[in-house]
Amino acid sequence: MKRHNQENKKNTILMSTLNIKDRFNIELPADLITATSRRQVPNACFSFVKPKKTAKPTMLHVSPEMLSALGLTTKDAESDAFLKVFTGNEVLPNTNPYAMCYGGHQFGNWAGQLGDGRAINLAEVEHKGKTWALQLKGAGETPYSRTADGLAVLRSSIREYLCSEAMYHLGVPTTRALSLALSGDQVLRDIMYNGNPDFEKGAIVCRVAPSFLRFGSYEIFAARKDMGTLRTLVDYTLKQHYPHLGEPSKDTYLQFFKEIGEKSLDMVMHWQRVGFVHGVMNTDNMSILGLTIDYGPYGWLEGYDHGWTPNTTDSGQKRYRYGTQPEVVLWNLFQLAKALYPLIEETEALELILKNFRDKLGKARLVMMKSKLGLVETDKKDAQLVDELETVLQRSETDMTLFFRNLGNFKKKEAADGVSVIADAFYSPREITGKLEDAWKDWFLKYRERLKKEIPNDDDRKIAMNTVNPKYVLRNYMAQLAIDAADKGDYSVIEELFILLKQPYEEQKDAEKWFAKRPEWARNKVGCSMLSCSS
Repeated sequence: MKRHNQENKKNTILMSTLNIKDRFNIELPADLITATSRRQVPNACFSFVKPKKTAKPTMLHVSPEMLSALGLTTKDAESDAFLKVFTGNEVLPNTNPYAMCYGGHQFGNWAGQLGDGRAINLAEVEHKGKTWALQLKGAGETPYSRTADGLAVLRSSIREYLCSEAMYHLGVPTTRALSLALSGDQVLRDIMYNGNPDFEKGAIVCRVAPSFLRFGSYEIFAARKDMGTLRTLVDYTLKQHYPHLGEPSKDTYLQFFKEIGEKSLDMVMHWQRVGFVHGVMNTDNMSILGLTIDYGPYGWLEGYDHGWTPNTTDSGQKRYRYGTQPEVVLWNLFQLAKALYPLIEETEALELILKNFRDKLGKARLVMMKSKLGLVETDKKDAQLVDELETVLQRSETDMTLFFRNLGNFKKKEAADGVSVIADAFYSPREITGKLEDAWKDWFLKYRERLKKEIPNDDDRKIAMNTVNPKYVLRNYMAQLAIDAADKGDYSVIEELFILLKQPYEEQKDAEKWFAKRPEWARNKVGCSMLSCSS
């Protein structure tokens, strides 16, 4: 009893450090049933649920930036209380963890109720004027787990932890990650969905965001014709996350939808800029704050290929391939528009917002591509120059990251053909002969002429290009190396990549080994090319 009181006291100290300001599970309707049995949950935005206690938790890594953002210190992170709270083994005093209810369209089809099947929200924290929701992924069963166990494994947890923080430092709107821990339990998973399951190390990530609300959070109530809960949730969202729009009204709801579209467009253009492919752009994975959410079978382009998807589940349809991501955002916004329509009842106004979004897609992409090419001035042939580049890029396997980063070294006043400047980006340099070589030389001639219209000199242009073309991204093979090492108890690669990816645009002399094409051994290796949704 005395030890239990001491543990509660430690958690109370941590509680006093964290400025808990729960709103979601106080202001919104809750599931009336408290059991974790799988079921449909009507008329509720969430279900109260406690995380599962684990066998022997071990903290592997903590993000110093997110510690600070929450008002915590390194000393806090080293405490037993921190370990227990952020592995789900203790609940912060005066808090009520919960799993959120939502639905979604998956691969173009309505899937009905989905919800937080392996995520449990611990609390909301306010610090320095910002509110953060703390969510454990892999912390056990919820009413939304369906046939799954609500747990996560080390490989997917490492990928989410590293990628969410890497994306932040790339300047991509994203959820964040606070901590990565082993649960000490073994979790059964069929990684390739081929009927050969095996046990893997269980793990838990604490991910953090201002909100984990997604398009599907609103779709579920519209689908159920539960207009009361839909209105309650939308009004809550306006109050907490879009207060500048004013009091709820039809005009406010329209403006709300418009801003979600603008934020989503900004997000997907950043994806295109750095070569990130989400892999599972279902409406339940679309944040209403325009954040990258749910790091499952994602990947970065190795060869510049508009048709590439990292998701084995999507390998046939390729719905979520790199080249279609902006259009998929539009399709998902259309589904959100249908969900919000009962509150607005103005088809033309919603259609106009969607039309404007479509009109902006091409313009936004051209602006983004011009920034990657170091082009600032306006020229009527810029779109053609970009189109011709993308055509020749895809005629041979050309590494996206290396190509654009090295392109900054091109000199507009030199007589070189330009191919030698970016030659390291080719996976098969011997293929660049004949008509293909001529096509590359022709493009560089046009690029040189276009650069002559730019005011900045070569050095200034390179500096500008290097701020939008990263040198380091979390390629799948890099994440897999961290996973393979961690499986053997070596967590140093996690730390190495975490540090590396905090400065993705900088020249890091001691990290040049990571500025390289995907090694051939990783081309078809599980986890290094395509991945499943298995976690």
